[in-house]
Amino acid sequence: MATLNIAVIVGSLRKDSFTRKVAQSMIELAPGSLDMEIVEIRDLPLYNQDDETEHPPAAFTAFRERIRRADAILFCTPEYNRSVPGALKNAIDVGSRPYGKAAWQGKPCAVVSVSPGALGGFGANHHLRQMLPFLDMPCMPAPEAYVGGVAAKYDGNRFIDDGSRAFFQAFIDAFAAWVERHAR
Repeated sequence: MATLNIAVIVGSLRKDSFTRKVAQSMIELAPGSLDMEIVEIRDLPLYNQDDETEHPPAAFTAFRERIRRADAILFCTPEYNRSVPGALKNAIDVGSRPYGKAAWQGKPCAVVSVSPGALGGFGANHHLRQMLPFLDMPCMPAPEAYVGGVAAKYDGNRFIDDGSRAFFQAFIDAFAAWVERHAR
């Protein structure tokens, strides 16, 4: 099978966020069958239906086109107030419009949530999963990825937790199999 193009959406805007570090670790561990790239969401204006004119904001158009080119999506999200960050929800909204032309439609996906706390972003993970059926995105059901205590897994940008490395490897391998089975 040809190499599959994976858009990695990082819900944290912070340059050195742990969520971005986890996403980068997943990219580094990915099998050769996946070409994974972080697709930035930081420059997306807040979604406003009034902007859905003949010429929507250039950032909307570029983002939607990039998502359409992807064979699958890996969402990596921190947890803000037991849910997803506003920037991630905004990116989902931008990609889901105009109505009936969602860029997300039919893209297989998986969710990784990240937290310095013990629960590993459980609330964010499940809030995001609640949106995916509406977007017609088959989400990998298992293994689930709740990365708790994330600060202890890195020394600067260097991934140092061997137990988590084994889990990350198993997760990304399962994701590759999921995408190969579901990509159009």
